Amino acid sequence: MSTRRLAALSTLAALSCWLAVPSFADSQARIVRLSQVDGDVQIDRNTGQGYEKAFLNLPITQGTKLRTGQDARAEIEFEDGSTLRITPGTSVEFPELARRDSGARASSLELQGGTAYLNFKGDKLEEFTVAFGQDRLALTNPAHLRIELKDASATVAVFKGDVEVASSSGRVKVEKKHSATFALAGTGNYTLANNLEPDPYDEWDKQLDRYHQQYSVSNSFSPYAYGASDLSYYGSFYNIPGYGMMWQPYLVGAGWDPFMNGAWMWYPGAGYAWISAYPWGWTPYRYGSWTYLPAYGWFWQPGSTWAGWNTVPRITNAPRTFSVPRPPATPGRTLAVNRIAPAGPVREIKNQAEVRSGSAGLGVARGSVRNLGRVSQQIERSSSPSGASMHAPPTASSVRLPPASSRVSSSSPRGGAPARSAASAPMASPRVSGGSGSSAPSLHGGPHR
Repeated sequence: MSTRRLAALSTLAALSCWLAVPSFADSQARIVRLSQVDGDVQIDRNTGQGYEKAFLNLPITQGTKLRTGQDARAEIEFEDGSTLRITPGTSVEFPELARRDSGARASSLELQGGTAYLNFKGDKLEEFTVAFGQDRLALTNPAHLRIELKDASATVAVFKGDVEVASSSGRVKVEKKHSATFALAGTGNYTLANNLEPDPYDEWDKQLDRYHQQYSVSNSFSPYAYGASDLSYYGSFYNIPGYGMMWQPYLVGAGWDPFMNGAWMWYPGAGYAWISAYPWGWTPYRYGSWTYLPAYGWFWQPGSTWAGWNTVPRITNAPRTFSVPRPPATPGRTLAVNRIAPAGPVREIKNQAEVRSGSAGLGVARGSVRNLGRVSQQIERSSSPSGASMHAPPTASSVRLPPASSRVSSSSPRGGAPARSAASAPMASPRVSGGSGSSAPSLHGGPHR
C-alpha cells in the first residue's frame, strides 16, 4: 500500500457511523468458539431443535452438546486460548459456561463417550472441570491431557503438567507422562501406569498445538486469545493514517466483502447471530467493526471495547452500492449466504495445489500453505502491473506441497463451507505481512483503536 494514498483516507474517519447492534454486554453468559469442523459434526445448541449440522465459528454456549461421526473431528477454543479437541465417535456436553461475579470464568465439560484432548492454559481466572463417568477432574494449573472413555473404563493420559482426579475411591494424582485407568462401574478401582499408550490422533492434536503456538503471538491485540492464531495466519495488520491498526485477510481480490459467505443462526434470548464461514471469521465479527476504504477494500478495526459480544457485525463507511446484511424477520430460521461458488474437491497435481484470489482464505486449511501472505502478494502483482489489487480480476497461483507426513491433516473442508481452493504445505512463519503489514500492538499495551 502507498503511504501517500493511505494518508488521503484519513478524512474518511470522520464520516464513519456505527450501526446499532445487539450484544451480550450485560450477560454473565459466556461464548466460546467452535474453531474447527472436519467431517460430520453435529451440534445441539440447546434451542429445542435437537441435533443439527455444525458449522465453523458457531458460538458454544452453556448447555450445548457436540457429537462427531465416524469420520469427524472438531476443536473448541476458549477465551484464554485453551482448546478442547474431539475425535471420531465422541460426544461432549457443556453444562456450564458462565462468568462469576468476581470475574472468574467457569467451564464445566462432560465427556459422554469417545476421546477428547484438552490443552488447558492455566489462566488464574478460569475454573475448569471435566466429568467422565462418575469421576471428575478439576484443572488449576497448565496441563495437556487426553481422556478416553470406553464402555467399562476411562483412561486419563497426561502429556504435560499434572492433574488430580476425584473418583469414588478418593483423589488420584496423575503426573506428566503417566496415565490412570478408572473403572466406570463405581467400584473405585483404578490402575496407574508410568507410560503413555499412543493414540492414532495424538499427532493431529500435536499439529494443531504447533499451529496455535506459531501464530498466536503476533496478533496479541485483545484480551481474548481465541481466534488470534487464525487472524495471524490468514491476514495482516496495517497501520492506516486516521484509523490506526486495521486487519485485512489475504487473497481478498476485487469485489470481495466480509459477508459473502456465512449464515444467520437464531439464538433464543439473543436473536440472530451472523456466523462467518471464513476460517478466520470469529473475532472480526464479534468485536470491533468492518470499514470500507476506497481502492483498498474492507478492513477490520479492533476498536477499544471488548466487553460486549456482537451478534450483528458493526459496519462503517460502507460504499453506496453495498447492501448492509440484515437478519431474517422471522425468528427461528437458519439462512445461509454463499456468494463464493464451490470449487469442488481439491486436486493435487505433481505435489502442487491452487490458491485463488477472491477466496479470502476460504478452503485453505490452517497452516497448509507456506507463507500465505507472500503467495497473496504474488497473485496481486501478477493480476495488475500497478499493484492495485482491489481492481484486479481473480487470479490463481500454484503452491508446492510438502510430504504428507508434515501436513496439518483435515478430512474435509473446515466447517462444511464451500471450498474455492485449498492447498497443503509446510506451516508459514509468524508475522507474515510481506513488508506492507505489521503485527498488532501487544496485549500489555492495551487494544488499539
